[in-house]
Amino acid sequence: MIRVCYFAGLREITGKSEETIDRAEWTVQELMDWAKETYPDFKNKTLFVAVNEEYARPDDVIRARDAIAFIPPVSGG
Repeated sequence: MIRVCYFAGLREITGKSEETIDRAEWTVQELMDWAKETYPDFKNKTLFVAVNEEYARPDDVIRARDAIAFIPPVSGG
């Protein structure tokens, strides 16, 4: 099981702050592809993915019990 958290406006798109996905292993890119298919509004968003609180690259591997976060770009001043 992989726990996925959604932050900021992504909560409104998904209708939830987190969910659990029944997968033993995935790459970050495979997770992104799944998310864009599951939540079509993700296709138009710039998103960052963190795995266990570290920003991840598309080829990084996600394993069961990892904590994943989808994070929209942050701006401020």
